[in-house]
Amino acid sequence: MPKLNNTIDILKLLDKSNCRECGLPTCLAFAASVFKGQKSLDTCTHLDQSVIDEYVFEGSKTLPAQDVTEPQEDLRKKLKEVDFEEAAARLDAKYSGDRLTLKVCGKDFSVDRQGNFYSEIHIHTWITIPMLNYIIYGKGKDPTGEWISFRELERARDWYSFFVHQCEKPLKKIADSYTDLFEDMLHIFNGKRTQNHYESDISLVLHPLPKIPILICYWRPEDGLESSLNLFFDRTASDNIPVESVYSLGTGLVTMFDKVARRHG
Repeated sequence: MPKLNNTIDILKLLDKSNCRECGLPTCLAFAASVFKGQKSLDTCTHLDQSVIDEYVFEGSKTLPAQDVTEPQEDLRKKLKEVDFEEAAARLDAKYSGDRLTLKVCGKDFSVDRQGNFYSEIHIHTWITIPMLNYIIYGKGKDPTGEWISFRELERARDWYSFFVHQCEKPLKKIADSYTDLFEDMLHIFNGKRTQNHYESDISLVLHPLPKIPILICYWRPEDGLESSLNLFFDRTASDNIPVESVYSLGTGLVTMFDKVARRHG
C-alpha cells in the first residue's frame, strides 16, 4: 500500500487544475492542507473514488477535528434547561413522570432531567449522545421523503471517508456474510420494507431516532458484479441532529448488527 509521505506525494494525485472547489486557491495549497491534517483528501471533487479508497482511510490516523463523542456530561447539563413537554411535541416523543421517552429502532428509550437513561435493551453512547443532541438541538422537522447520501448532509464532507469505511463497508460485509439473517435483523429492529429504491434487492428503513430515518439499500452480487450497500438519509437529518451524531448512529448500527450476526449467524 503506497503512503503519502509529504505534500508532493499528495499533489501528484491531483489534476492540478486549481479549480478552488476545495476552498483553497491552488492544488498545492490543498495538498499542504491535507498533509497537515486540516483537509481530507476526498474533499477534492476531481479525484476518482478508487484513489480515495486507496489513500484516505489507510493514511488517516484521526477523525476530523471535532470528536464524535462530545462529552456526555456537558449535554446532561444542557438537558436540564430543556422543556420536556415542549420537546415531546417537537420530537415525536412522550413525556410522563419526569421522563422523556423516544422510540429507538422500535424500542423505548427514556431519559430524565438529570440525564439518566432507561431502556429495555443495552444502553450505549452510540445512541445516548445522538439522543441528547436530538432532544437539545433538534428542530423537530418532519422527514420529507427526499433521500440523500451522507456526503450531501450539511458539514458531512470531512466525515465522508470515515463514514464509508466504518459504516457502509462493514455493514456490506455483514450483509454479504449473513444475507438472510441481515434482512431478519432489519425487521427485528423495526425496519420497514419500502419500494426498491435504485432497484436494490433489499430496501428497508430504520428509525434509530423518531425523525431520523435511515434507508438501507443492498444489491446482491450478480453476473460477476460485486455486491453493494449504501445508506441514505432524509434531507432534514442535519436539521434534527449534528452530522457527528448521524455518523455515531451509523457506526452504532454496524456494531449492533455485527454482534447479533456473530451470535446467531
